[in-house]
Amino acid sequence: MATWGPVFFLRADWRRPPPVNAPDLVSSPIAARLQALRTRLADKGWQAALIPSSDPHLSEYLPERWQGRVWLSGFTGSSGTLMVSGKQAALFTDSRYWEQAEAELAGSGVDLVKLDGPAVPAYVQWLLDQGELATAAGHQPSLAVDGTVMGLAQTQMLSDALAARQWQLHTADDVLDGIWPDRPGLPTAAVFEHALPYAATPRSDKLSSLRKAMADKGATHHWIATLDDLAWVLNLRGADVDYNPVFLGHALIGLDAAQLFVAQGKVDAALQARLQADGIAVHPYEQAVDALKALPVNSTLLIDPKRITWGLREAVPAGVKVIEAINPTTLAKSRKTEAEADFIREAMERDGAAMCTFYARLEQALGREHVSELTIDEWLSAERARQPGYVSLSFPTIAGFNANGALPHYRATPESHAPISTPQGLCAEGLLLIDSGAQYLGGTTDITRVWPIGTPSAAQKRDYTLVLKGTMGLSRMRFPRGTLGPMLDAIARAPLWEHGMDFGHGTGHGVGYFLNVHEGPQSISKALPDANMAMQPGMITSIEPALYRPRQWGIRIENLVLNVTMTPAVPDAAPGSPEHGEYLAFETLTLCPIDTRCIDLSLLRDDEIAWLNGYHAEVRKRLSPLLTGDALAWLITRTAPLTP
Repeated sequence: MATWGPVFFLRADWRRPPPVNAPDLVSSPIAARLQALRTRLADKGWQAALIPSSDPHLSEYLPERWQGRVWLSGFTGSSGTLMVSGKQAALFTDSRYWEQAEAELAGSGVDLVKLDGPAVPAYVQWLLDQGELATAAGHQPSLAVDGTVMGLAQTQMLSDALAARQWQLHTADDVLDGIWPDRPGLPTAAVFEHALPYAATPRSDKLSSLRKAMADKGATHHWIATLDDLAWVLNLRGADVDYNPVFLGHALIGLDAAQLFVAQGKVDAALQARLQADGIAVHPYEQAVDALKALPVNSTLLIDPKRITWGLREAVPAGVKVIEAINPTTLAKSRKTEAEADFIREAMERDGAAMCTFYARLEQALGREHVSELTIDEWLSAERARQPGYVSLSFPTIAGFNANGALPHYRATPESHAPISTPQGLCAEGLLLIDSGAQYLGGTTDITRVWPIGTPSAAQKRDYTLVLKGTMGLSRMRFPRGTLGPMLDAIARAPLWEHGMDFGHGTGHGVGYFLNVHEGPQSISKALPDANMAMQPGMITSIEPALYRPRQWGIRIENLVLNVTMTPAVPDAAPGSPEHGEYLAFETLTLCPIDTRCIDLSLLRDDEIAWLNGYHAEVRKRLSPLLTGDALAWLITRTAPLTP
């Protein structure tokens, strides 16, 4: 582990125990918590309450203070919304979490609503299905939600949908206020600089580019609430959110100066002085909303409606003109510079070396030692922690054996996990899915591999090979700059569709640079996109088609890829030729063998085998200098070329 200074060791590996107050879920029944909320509903005259998985910054991984949905329901998945009325409660989540939710909600008094489309109509329909609500109220019924943690765009949709049904939306109160004893406070970890050589672009240059984008839109001020945008533009990092090296804060950017709102004590005097030199004044976190309210009349504020809360928008004075557009920083940080791409390639080599060392150890231990899903998380995390520049994991490791691998966001716990081997032999045969990643000073990694424990069956080989064909097919694709996600998504699904199969999640998500492992605006999925999600040079995206057999096995093969410009666009055209335009291709960044023992060679074409052999040759060339002994021997074995 690199020497980082005191701030980096405030939390070892930044890994907390399983989600907020998990032990307390046993000692304080969910029913009692729901009753406390229902009492508050009655006192306030609300007919129902909505508790989202969100915070004032619309984060994916939440500080403990805003994990109220977990505390109230017991469902620990990272995505879901709780709705509570006087008599009923329901948890809304998508297909990634259905099996997990069914298990965690059993006996809680909270029903599972399986989302397979837009969320807002489902919320409204559930309210309308509670037939007693409107009549019992005697007046226009209301749904309460904390507007300070609800996104502007979604809240407006919800408000409009409710109004059409003669409901009103109440957003002025914190729904959980007064009912959550010992609610956690704000995180206290210090803020630190992402420094040279990794932060090759000075924050002064980033601010200058941002101000040019503001001026182009006619804005005098810009509000940044999303933590990855804030960290990126200021070249700052923190440890306030598990797995993401960000800190809680807001920024108000003017054309000449900027204000950073962060909890007192998190920015030391030396860093404050360096920020001041760049025209950035540091203020207490709780003064952010007041600063927004104090914007001068006739100023023009740029906000991103997808990256700001309803409560913040409501604080903007009536005399301020508002421009709604994507944060300029969101687009800028998605397009990695050449210097950043070089550091990311180096981080991928370190990450690949750690995985080879781990997998060599795992294969030697199978049938000779106690190995479980928990062991895999422990061993793999330890190997990564030994690599130069390592900071933390980038998300909780998913190690799912057989049926557990069919849960896309499964996480083993001491109370519930699968054994894999003992000193006396294998506990069972099957497929082991490992989805893991890490944060390095020079990049963020995310990789999924599937390994056979024992001899894979013909059905497992067929499923594995079809998923692999999707990964390879999209990885090899060349496409015009500006291509939207659904067009690419279909390419990864085509081999599965041919056999009447599919998977319920997207094919790929954007990835940050020592930032969030899930980063927008780009993605590869069926979802209807907007122009900001179009593929551009420098974007890093995952490619991870999958197939899940409930209660049997799961398969997902994931690499990260970098959008690179093709020169020339096609072999018979000059660069930038008007008849073809600019084309992009994917450079595969992830470096780790793809297991070939699970492949049904009869399903692969010669060109697909050639691609896989070429990938493995590159993996061997790049990782061999970093490995010795058993790990190097394992790498050589697992990258042996296939013969058509």
